[in-house]
This record gives sequence, structure tokens and C-alpha cells, in this order.
Amino acid sequence: MGQVIPEKPLRVVVWSTGTIGRHAIAGVDAHPDLELVGVWTSTPAKDGKDAGELAEMGRELGIRATTDRDALLALAPDAIVHTAMADDRVFECIDDLTAFVAAGINVTSSGPVLLQWPEQILPPEMIATIEDACARGGASMHVNGIDPGFANDVLPLAMTSLSQRIDEVRVFEIADYSTYYQPVVMNDLFGFGKPMDEVGMIFAPGILSMAWGSVVRQIAAGLDLTLDEPLTEEVDRREAEWDVDSVSGAVQQGTMGAVRFQVVGKVDGTPRVVLEHITRTDPEQVPEWEKPPEGADGCYRVRITGEPFMQVDFTHHGEHGDHNVSGMITTAQRLINALPAVVAAEPGIVRAVDLPLVTGRGLVAR
Repeated sequence: MGQVIPEKPLRVVVWSTGTIGRHAIAGVDAHPDLELVGVWTSTPAKDGKDAGELAEMGRELGIRATTDRDALLALAPDAIVHTAMADDRVFECIDDLTAFVAAGINVTSSGPVLLQWPEQILPPEMIATIEDACARGGASMHVNGIDPGFANDVLPLAMTSLSQRIDEVRVFEIADYSTYYQPVVMNDLFGFGKPMDEVGMIFAPGILSMAWGSVVRQIAAGLDLTLDEPLTEEVDRREAEWDVDSVSGAVQQGTMGAVRFQVVGKVDGTPRVVLEHITRTDPEQVPEWEKPPEGADGCYRVRITGEPFMQVDFTHHGEHGDHNVSGMITTAQRLINALPAVVAAEPGIVRAVDLPLVTGRGLVAR
């Protein structure tokens, strides 16, 4: 199937104005197949402010952000680009997304990431409830982004099309998070800057598989593999050897400063699909761990062991910011550029492997 081109611009609401949402506002405004018709904010101080101002675009868009959920649903948009924080409110977000599709509104969302491939993570009855809501509303739901998302589902699966034999697919994020402004993620979920005996919530048994198991299982499905269950989790946390400044809070010497974790999908006990994250709060920490290529402050790495051996380092950098800024942009744009295909899809949960080719059609600078 080729690209999906809508007959007329799709009417879109952006659901949040935070670290991803502000980039989503700009992205929807720039897309020739989309029309921004509403913006939701959870912050009363932003209620009534112009979306262009909130997105720091230097001009007004004539769309005022609102905390009134019902008013936005009453607009009956074709789609919602949902970028609200989901990591610490997973089930509340699932309820929100389910209500949107039940109302007949298609959704692309940056989370909860487990919805990228919910099988073996959510109870079957919960998945059935979401699918039923999609069927009732005649709408589709697609959760994606950059990681979990494109960098470790579409990109590695596209690379495997060049393989003659595959022994292992390993996908990495290797990044310095010191410029990543997301205190909840940095402090509460990962535990950066906390004493080593205070383990971040994300490292409790089973949580990594909830967050990134969808990546491992989606790649496995694309390769027609039946994985051993449960997936294997491996975590190596290291203390900071010196004080580090982070935009999400200081990381003092002796507190947690770096972590390497893996979610491993095995077949008959042999690792076949592996998600690996190497996260530092200073690029010089733990030099024995893999690093991004020279001159880059972070990368996504895809390594396919087999015949032939293949490796790709995918780097990005913001025009006016670092890799954490461009990470927010790429997350937003994957959701935005996929919208026409998601709206055209059959009602239900739409996975990355279900989508036709998604490109940046219409976005070449004029």
C-alpha cells in the first residue's frame, strides 16, 4: 500500500502543550493535510492563551487552548494528537484514549507506550474493551513515537529486509539525559540523583517489560517469532563518580548517575530480539559501555547480527537545541505524519507493522 492522502485536510486537536505538545502544535500547523481546530491544556494558567504563543512560534494561530475537555470533543475533530504525560498515569490515559475513539475520534498518541503492542502486557479483557470502543466509534488508535517507536520498530524491521539470516536484532538508545527536562521521569521513574538504595519505580520487576516489551514483541511479530515468556529484564545501575548538573535536578556524587538496562526476547532460551538502553547524566560516565558516534550526544543504534552483519546509528539534533529537543520533535512528528494513514485504517488498535509507508509528504521547505 502506498501513502495515504486525504481528500481534504483532517481537523485535528492537540491534547497537551508540554514538552511534546508544543512541538505537536507547530507540526500540525505546518502539515498541508491537517487543520488545527483545538488545543487542550491541563494547566489553568494556559487556559485561553493562543496556541502559537504556547508553542513559541512567534505568531498567533487563532486557536485558544482550553481546559474544557467536553468543548473539544464537541468539535468532533477527525483526530486527536495526544501527547499528555502518560508514564505516571497509565490507566487514566488508557481511559482517555478509549473515550476518544468511542466518540468517533481517531487518535495518535505518545503513550501509554504499552499500547504499541498490548498483548502479554494488558489483560485480554482490557484490550477487548479498547477494541470494542474503536468498533463502536468507527475510529482507530495508534501509539508510537521515537523510542519506544520508530527507532526500534519501523527502522529495525526495514533493515531486516536486507537480511539473508538473522541471529539477533538488538536496538539501542544511547543518550545523555542531563539536558532532558522531565523531572518525573528522571527523578521518580529512573531515580537519577537518588541514593543507590532507592531504586526507581521503572526498575521494579516487570515494569521494563511493560514499557519496552511492546518493542520486543512487535519486532518478533514482524519476524514471525514466538518468544519465550516472560521476557527477561537486566539492569546495571551505577553511581555518579562526580557531581553533575541536570536540568531536571542535581545528580550528586554517590547517587545514581547512569543505568544500562535490557529487555530480552528469547526463543528456546537464545536471545533473538533485545532492547537495550544506556542512559547517562554525563557523557564521560561508565566509559566501558557503548557510546554514540563521535560528535553526537546521543543515538539510536540498530545492530543485526547474522548474514550480513548490519549496524545503523541514527542521530538527530535540534536546529535550536540538543538531541533531547529533537527527540520531542521526532516523537511528535511520527504521530502527526502517520495521522492520514491512521484515520484511513480499519477501526481498532493500529500497530506500526500495520501502517503503509509514512513520509514527510508536503513538508519540504518552500
